Amino acid sequence: MRHFAYLDDHDLSHLFHRPPQDFHRDSEPAVLAAALGATLYSPATRRTLAADIAKQAARGVTSMVLCLEDAIDDGDVEMGEHNLIAQLTEHLESGADGPLLFVRVRAPEQITDLAERLGPALATLTGFVMPKFEPDNGARYLKALTEASLDSGRRLLGMPVIESPCIAYLEYRQRMLIELSALLAAHREQILAVRIGATDFASAYALRRSRDLTAYDVHLVAGLIADIVNVFGRSDGTGFVISGPVWEYFPQGERLFKPQLRRSPFAEAEDPDEAVALRSRLISADLDGLIRELELDKANGLLGKTAIHPSHVAVIHAMSVVTHEEFSDASDILAEGAAGGGVLRSAYTNKMNEVKPHRAWAQAVMRRAGAFGVAAEDVSFVDLLAAASHAGSAAGGEERGHGPVRASVAPRRDEQSSPAYVGM
Repeated sequence: MRHFAYLDDHDLSHLFHRPPQDFHRDSEPAVLAAALGATLYSPATRRTLAADIAKQAARGVTSMVLCLEDAIDDGDVEMGEHNLIAQLTEHLESGADGPLLFVRVRAPEQITDLAERLGPALATLTGFVMPKFEPDNGARYLKALTEASLDSGRRLLGMPVIESPCIAYLEYRQRMLIELSALLAAHREQILAVRIGATDFASAYALRRSRDLTAYDVHLVAGLIADIVNVFGRSDGTGFVISGPVWEYFPQGERLFKPQLRRSPFAEAEDPDEAVALRSRLISADLDGLIRELELDKANGLLGKTAIHPSHVAVIHAMSVVTHEEFSDASDILAEGAAGGGVLRSAYTNKMNEVKPHRAWAQAVMRRAGAFGVAAEDVSFVDLLAAASHAGSAAGGEERGHGPVRASVAPRRDEQSSPAYVGM
């Protein structure tokens, strides 16, 4: 697997100073955690799940969660389990590679039960998503994950979702986060990433952000994100990759505020006319808010994001590519001659690079560069999105089973209200 695999060699060499690196299901957890990108959720009840997995992999999706929890009705769990087993068996028999697949369960016992019932199809899974993760059920989740790994002889990784109201409540928050930190530290080799359930946090206070606001504009949610990063995102070797909360919107609707995408990056693209048209498509699909939230995710130490619609994937991945300026600064900070510390002038002559305080940041940049690549010097996320759009427009024969793959940057008409992609 590789991010931007739908681009041809010419586009890769033109767009990237360093292209993304290959990874696979058995890569080191640190590599997989950095490469998760847009983790697309889909209900496990989908009768076409195996075909959906293959289609989304061709479109650039590298990680998916097949959900048996919030994405399906309480009465559909048994049917969802049977369908999941049948569809993963079909996916195994197809011999298709990727994406990284996870099952979101409702209870620890489901991990044990599904691991047994899946049989050989367990080989298609990278691990399990563990929702409403708290100290008590968290210990049981991790025990079930350990036993399933030992019994099957396969490495299974866990992604706990921190989202319970008891963690949101101020009087419990510090104690709960400290207990969870100790629990995850004791099972570090099993934890791929920590996920944040911002929708559940907001629900505890009857809140919901509009398409014109990011999670960081809802101060209660922003405070929770800050506390989770404080405890789980430390750069001293105790931290984990923490993924960004879901962006809930995809259809066009009436807007209260002006679009959040500035015109200038699009006007400065290689093909301004096309880029401005791309800006209009992003705004009409309510993706300008997603772009702003992604920038704030990155500023707050989050990497990757839960996605509930295919149109989000190309945007999340384009925003995850390391810019040439970031790479230049990180390379200078990590250079052998800079090991002793000091202050360097950026090669872009617009900032200082202080070697010791910025080292952890530079190391994180290099991990992201391995997964998503480094953009060429004059290439921005606008150019990367335009390239994805080209790949999509060239795929007119996709539905007939031929033609290039499609990398969607705005929802097609038949996807705009589809219930296929629903999650946190």
